[in-house]
Amino acid sequence: MKHPEITVKLIGTDGNAFSILAKVVRELKKANLPKSEIDSFTEEATSGDYNQLLRTAMQWVNVI
Repeated sequence: MKHPEITVKLIGTDGNAFSILAKVVRELKKANLPKSEIDSFTEEATSGDYNQLLRTAMQWVNVI
């Protein structure tokens, strides 16, 4: 996991891909990660299907 210190709560939220992406990006920004790193996450997360998005989120942050 790239950033285990960042926790994103997805349980009980809208399962819409755009909502998930927005929540993770919001937390990455709160953690003051550089824009280039946030852009890398976004590119990787959106490079496939819904499962790719979830896998990428779990590889980058602590998802609960």
